[in-house]
This record gives sequence, C-alpha cells and structure tokens, in this order.
Amino acid sequence: MSTAIASDYTAPLLGGRHHFLLRRLHSLTGLVFGGYLIVHLLVNATIVQLGTVYQVQVDKIHSLPILWGVEWLLIYIPNHFHTFYGIYIVFTGQPNVDRYPYPKNWFYTMQRVSAFVIVAFLFFHVFALKVGLFGPSLKFDEHAASFSVHQHMMVSGFIRWFVYPIGILASCYHLANGFWTAAITWGLTISKCGQRRFGYVCAVLFVFTFLCGMIALVASTNPDLGTQKPQAVKVQGI
Repeated sequence: MSTAIASDYTAPLLGGRHHFLLRRLHSLTGLVFGGYLIVHLLVNATIVQLGTVYQVQVDKIHSLPILWGVEWLLIYIPNHFHTFYGIYIVFTGQPNVDRYPYPKNWFYTMQRVSAFVIVAFLFFHVFALKVGLFGPSLKFDEHAASFSVHQHMMVSGFIRWFVYPIGILASCYHLANGFWTAAITWGLTISKCGQRRFGYVCAVLFVFTFLCGMIALVASTNPDLGTQKPQAVKVQGI
C-alpha cells in the first residue's frame, strides 16, 4: 500500500523563478543547523559527569578564534533563514491529513507543528540563557557553566519538567524527520526501500539525540552542581 504525502502547494510566490533554489537552500540550512544541534546536545550531555568535562567543552568553544563569526555563519544565519522561510512554507502549505491519514502524512503535519514549538522554545532558550532577558538567575555564565545551568533549571519546575522536555522532543523529532526528507529532496533515497532503510537510521538518530537531551536535563538538576563555586577554568589549547 502506498502512502500519500501532502502535496506542496507552496507556489513560487516568494522568489519567483528562484523558488526551487530557495527550497534547496532551506533544506541545506536545516542540515547545517541540525549538525550544530547534534553537537550541542552531545556537549550538554557531558553535564552528567558533574560538570567538569562540560566546563572544559564550554571553555574550548569560547576559546575559538572569531567565535562570533563561527556563530553567525553556522548558527544564526542558517537558523534565521530556515525559520523564516519555514514559516512561509507552513502558512502557504495545505496539509490533507484529515483526508489521507497515512503515517507519512502525519509526519508531514507533525514536522510543521514541531516547527512552531521550536520557535517558541528557542526564543525562551536563547534570550534567557544568552541575553538574560528573563532575569539574571536564568542567564548562562560561561565561567561557571554547570552551576549556571543548574541555577537556570531550578528556577521553576515548569521550566524544568515542561518547557525543556517539550522543546527537546520537538527539536529531536524535527531534526530526525528533517534529515529523512532532506535525503529525498537531494535524491539520495529514491526508492521506497532506500527511504525505509534511512528511516530506521533517522529513528535511531531521534532516540539518541532525545536521550542526550534528557540526560543533560536530568543531570543539570543534580544538587551537587549547585554547590560548585563559580570560577574560571583556563584551558590550554583546544
């Protein structure tokens, strides 16, 4: 039995004849930001080692030359383009899961729903940790990485056990399903058999990244992290 996927009704209104290029660029920026997300979750999972290794990783990242350039090139620019063009796709698409409730159609719909969850989650996550918009107790301190993450998580049970689990779940699903669809977009998995096999790989990726995120979340609530005094850790080299 074949599965029906909602047709792409996003007519080339935005960009005109460059619509095809924009869609490919949207896919490519998703892959770039997805790679960053995997590294981010892996680094965060090292908090389980009582913060020592995590602090070393944070110091390595912040010791990179022209860090601001790396952040803009590999994080901010790809994420902004992928987000804003993705919102356009969502609002111009016409999901038909109500008429064709096949699994792939549900994946299509869930990808769009998870996108909105991620936008809201990233707004809180970035502006709370990076900018300190919601108070100093929620802001990340690179010189006391584990301590500040613990303080951030312990501010509210709602943040700890609702905002972050939902945000991690949505991010990991969007990542795994996005990689699966990207393989089709770039012509890497043409046959149904190839798509099915790569689907298993993406399912493993989803489970792995979600576990990394939840390990980091649970580890960050360890009361031992709250007793560590904020101090700078100097790392020689990277």
